[in-house]
Amino acid sequence: MNKDIVCIGAGYIGGPTMAVIALKNPGRKVTVVDIDKERIDRWNSPDFNLPVYEPGLKEVVAAVRGRNLFFSTDIEKAVAECDIVFVGVNTPTKMFGRGAGRASDLQYWEATAREIKRFAKGDKIVIEKSTLPVRTAAAMDAILNDERGTGSGELGTGPKFTVLSNPEFLAEGTAIKDLLEPDRVLIGGPSDETGRKAVEEAVEIYAAWVEREKILTTDVWSAELTKLAANAFLAQRVSSINAIAGLCEATGADVDRVARVIGFDSRIGSKFLKAGPGFGGSCFKKDVLNLVYLCETYGLHTAAEYWMGVIRMNEHQQERIVSRLFREMFNTLANKKITLLGFAFKADTGDTRETPAGVVARLLADEHANITISDPKALDNAKRDLADLDGIKYVPDEYEAAKGADAVVVMTDWRHYPSLDWRRIFDGMRKPAFVFDTRNCLDRDALLKTGFRVLNIGK
Repeated sequence: MNKDIVCIGAGYIGGPTMAVIALKNPGRKVTVVDIDKERIDRWNSPDFNLPVYEPGLKEVVAAVRGRNLFFSTDIEKAVAECDIVFVGVNTPTKMFGRGAGRASDLQYWEATAREIKRFAKGDKIVIEKSTLPVRTAAAMDAILNDERGTGSGELGTGPKFTVLSNPEFLAEGTAIKDLLEPDRVLIGGPSDETGRKAVEEAVEIYAAWVEREKILTTDVWSAELTKLAANAFLAQRVSSINAIAGLCEATGADVDRVARVIGFDSRIGSKFLKAGPGFGGSCFKKDVLNLVYLCETYGLHTAAEYWMGVIRMNEHQQERIVSRLFREMFNTLANKKITLLGFAFKADTGDTRETPAGVVARLLADEHANITISDPKALDNAKRDLADLDGIKYVPDEYEAAKGADAVVVMTDWRHYPSLDWRRIFDGMRKPAFVFDTRNCLDRDALLKTGFRVLNIGK
């Protein structure tokens, strides 16, 4: 078996992950393939205009592209030549048929499995990198190994495929750091001799830079479930602190002070206790809904209702933002200019999937507000996401975007927002001038002294 790697899928998972693997494994050829030619062209662009924005990603790609990292649309050639195949294709929430709105849509995953089988010239280790429902590896094994007579590969002929689960635990905005300094790497595989050897091959990839004690191995199904469970636990913390934030607003408490004290409890810890507009991104909502569907499928309806409550609380948080703005701005938003500063679901990424700002923009449009959106990295995605809404303006410059506004709503905690000239912004706005800091990242006292009417989450 050679050590070369191919990853099918050149998106947020495949691109950064393979770039770091190539950086830390200079003796391996790593190829990232995708059917989207435009995406591959951007990975290969001379000016490194990459399709994914992550701090540090451009530097890593620049160090290894053309040396041992390659991007291509020739899936057949790459699969034929590489004996280790990562699968990082999109698995969005299914929006039709059984499980609509909850289950993962696995049509792209299955098409990829069939492509691997068609193009393979010898035995392969196939590593699930996409977030998948529990026991999906068994289905992939059945598709890949059916011509051998049994899933174990003891009968029949043809290549032998060993399927592993290696879920990613990356946070967008810190993906390169998470890859270089992971809390843990999880690899799940079959318990037979072939499976154990395949797991060790996967371990060697990461052991090039990750301490062995941080590389955890388990069975395939536990690895698949761990990804969903980890994201569900994190999403639950976000919804929990936002539920407390509403109570803080009603009682006059300060959610930041409450969260700080809670975080000192060693049993709880301080991470993901930051009140805000709710979670977004490609993972949390999708994975929690997937967990809901799995619970429903196995008759665990009380558990399904519990996890569904995490989603409902998140949606309620965005409704609460617009409701409070409506109430504070004299019970009407019609024909008032509302500027959203930030549209990405978090800072240091251009990703707008499930972004709270998208929901807020639509709710504001329902109130006939005049909406202007500014974001340093996500405006193109914002235009695509809100293409069905008329009259929205997209302005890169924050000062121009806020000119004439009745309210500025900070939706993303970009690091430069606190250092903007807020006096200049105030002078250019209609009065009374409102700032709704949904991230609690601005200097509230300074804004009040400037003359703003300031709204915060949980205060």
